[in-house]
Amino acid sequence: METEARLTKLASCAGCGAKVGAGTLSTLLKDFKTRTDPRLIVGFDKSDDASVYLVNEETALIQTVDFFPPIVDDPYLFGQIAATNAISDVYAMGGEPRLALNVLCVTETMEEEWIREILRGGYDKAYEAGVIISGGHTIHGSEPLYGLAVTGFARPDMIRKNDAAKPGDVLILTKKLGVGILTTAAKARMMTDPELMNRLYCQMTQLNRDACQVMQRYRVHSCTDVTGFGLMGHSCEMAQGSGCTLHLQVGKVPFYPEALEMADMGLVPAGAYRNRDFAESAAQVRGDVSRAMQDILYDPQTSGGLLIAVDGKDGEALLRELKSVIPDAALTGYVTERGETALVIEE
Repeated sequence: METEARLTKLASCAGCGAKVGAGTLSTLLKDFKTRTDPRLIVGFDKSDDASVYLVNEETALIQTVDFFPPIVDDPYLFGQIAATNAISDVYAMGGEPRLALNVLCVTETMEEEWIREILRGGYDKAYEAGVIISGGHTIHGSEPLYGLAVTGFARPDMIRKNDAAKPGDVLILTKKLGVGILTTAAKARMMTDPELMNRLYCQMTQLNRDACQVMQRYRVHSCTDVTGFGLMGHSCEMAQGSGCTLHLQVGKVPFYPEALEMADMGLVPAGAYRNRDFAESAAQVRGDVSRAMQDILYDPQTSGGLLIAVDGKDGEALLRELKSVIPDAALTGYVTERGETALVIEE
């Protein structure tokens, strides 16, 4: 009988896999009465990573919030991952994060040292990113939750939205897929390879700062980070918002091979099925793409990489510079005029 205390046992789901599905969110927010302001250049109606408000001709303010239940048992590591994930939304918009507020829910049974370690992980990662945590809010609840509300800034012309991809662009993904499947397997004690898990942890705590800084030197038209909606869900939002078709070439998509094995065994998080419900009707599969490989494309990622749509003439140069600092970065597809479907999955 398992008796050791595990942080993940206090939660019914893990990481960004807890995210409410994109289709459900659209229904929940439909027809709400909201104010408009011409300075709000990106709002919730755009399904983007963060809101963007024009302060003046030289400064745009970026705001986002993200929190979730534990995806690992180590409290310090959980804090790091949650903070990295929240800060990522600002990088996805092309901005520099500067301020943050803690968002924390603790249970009655959590040890005080666990709580302190979660916060320490968040503070350390915020410090690395150059972010000041200036306060926050903590409550008691039935499951632990942690994340950040983050504010960043950018020049208005450097904002990178998720609805501006253009035909002729190529797609670059900066981190491997399969995190949701493998952490689900780890929670079920079906995946215990320490070397593999350490690689996952390193990826989830890797800031997208380098990717953001590099991409700003090229003709990037659109960007989003790949998190809870999976590659398919976030690609679908980019395609629909841009009025284009995104082609994903599965032979070029970076992923953990072990995730394919786990998916073939049926160890797929519930969030992947929600993502499939949202995006599958907008996708066409060409060729022999296995169900397990499709599961990886729908797999919810926690603190995933950036999906970048860059002018095709800049694609090779951008990829080369990205790979010098992010070895897993890969060219994963291309963008065309809108066809029969928003997404095409190719061999």
